[in-house]
Amino acid sequence: MNAPSKQTPRAAIRAALDKQARALGFAEIAVTRPDAIAAAGARLRQWVGQGRHGEMAWMERRIDWRASPEGLWPEARSVIVLAEPYTPADTLGADPLAVLGQPERGAISVYAQGRDYHEVVKKRLKRLGRWLIERHGGEIKVFVDTAPVMEKPLAEAAGLGWQGKHTNLVSRRLGSWFFLGVIFTTLELTPDRPHDDHCGACRRCLDICPTAAFPAPYQLDARRCISYLTIELKGPIPRELRPLIGNRIFGCDDCLAVCPWNKFAVAANAAYAPREGAEAPLLAELAGLDDAAFRARFAGSGVKRTGRGRFLRNVMVAIGNSGDPGLTGVAEAATRDADPLVRGHAVWALSRLAGVARFRAAMRADPDLFVAEEWRLGLAEVSSGPPPSSGA
Repeated sequence: MNAPSKQTPRAAIRAALDKQARALGFAEIAVTRPDAIAAAGARLRQWVGQGRHGEMAWMERRIDWRASPEGLWPEARSVIVLAEPYTPADTLGADPLAVLGQPERGAISVYAQGRDYHEVVKKRLKRLGRWLIERHGGEIKVFVDTAPVMEKPLAEAAGLGWQGKHTNLVSRRLGSWFFLGVIFTTLELTPDRPHDDHCGACRRCLDICPTAAFPAPYQLDARRCISYLTIELKGPIPRELRPLIGNRIFGCDDCLAVCPWNKFAVAANAAYAPREGAEAPLLAELAGLDDAAFRARFAGSGVKRTGRGRFLRNVMVAIGNSGDPGLTGVAEAATRDADPLVRGHAVWALSRLAGVARFRAAMRADPDLFVAEEWRLGLAEVSSGPPPSSGA
C-alpha cells in the first residue's frame, strides 16, 4: 500500500480518482464542495413549507442537514458525485413506455426492474472510498439515497448534469437514466464547475405527466406524482387521481423517457438487467400474490420495500383502469383480502368493471371505515348511470 502523501498534487489525485471510478464501473465522476448548494437548500425549505413533500416526513425531520451538507459532516472538505447508468435495454430500439398500451399488464419503473440500486451502488462507493483512503489518506462517508443528502443539487454543482424542468438530473453525456452516489471526504479536491441548464424551450417532460404534478417548470408537487403515490404514500390513493395512474404499479418513467437528451444514454450495468417477469407482469398474476409469494418474487428488488399491501393497492388501481372484463373476478376476489388497503382499492376496481347487479351482489359489510366508504361510493357511482361496457 502506498503511504499517503501530503505533497501529492491535487490534479494527480483527481486523475487517479477518475480512472479508478471508471474501472469500478461508474460512468461519470465530478467534485464539488459541501457548501455549494445554499440556493438549493432555500428551495427545499420553501418546498417543504408548501407541503409539496406530502407524507415524506423524513424530508422535514433532517431538513437542516439536507439543506446544508457542511452541517451533516463538518469535517468534509469535498463531495464526490458519481453516476451509474440503468438505461433500459430497449431505449435505443423501442419505447420504454410501450407497456402503458397493455392494460392487462403492470408497468414497473425501469430502475426497479433489476437489483436494488441502493446495494449495488453502495458497494461500488465503498470500494472507491477504500481505494482513496489507502492511496491518499483522509476519511470518507458514502451515501446512496438513504441519508439527508441532496444528491441532485450536489451533482449539478459538481458539473455532472443539471436539474431539468422535471427536477430530475439530466446529463449531456448520459441522458436521464442513471443513479447517483455520493462520497464525502476530508481531502481537499479541486471542485468542478457547475453545469449550465440545457433544457431550452423543451417541455416534453411537463406535458406528458399524467397527473399534472408540475405546477411550473422546475417545480414538483410530490402529492400528485405517480412515483410518490405508488411508492411513498402509505394510505389510500386519492380517488380523483386513481384513473390517471393507468397501469403504473410502481413508479413512473414518463417524464424521464421523453427527454431528448436520452439519445446520449449509455448501456447499463448488468446488475440492473430486468428480472424475468419484471418488465410487463400480468396484473391477474400479481393480484394472487400472498405475502410470502410477494417477498419471494421481489427479493433483492426495490419493489419489496413498499410491502405487499401497498403494491397490491397499486395493482388494484391498475385493474380498475384496465377496462378488461376478464379482470372483474380478480377484483371481486380481492375485495375479500385480509388487508383493508387492498380491499378498499379492489372495491374501487370492481366498481369500474362490474355492472350494478354484480357490484350489489358482491357487497358486504366491512368493519374498516375506509373500505365501507369505498363500497358506499362505489355503489353510488355504478348506480348513477349505465353499467360500464364490461358488464356484470
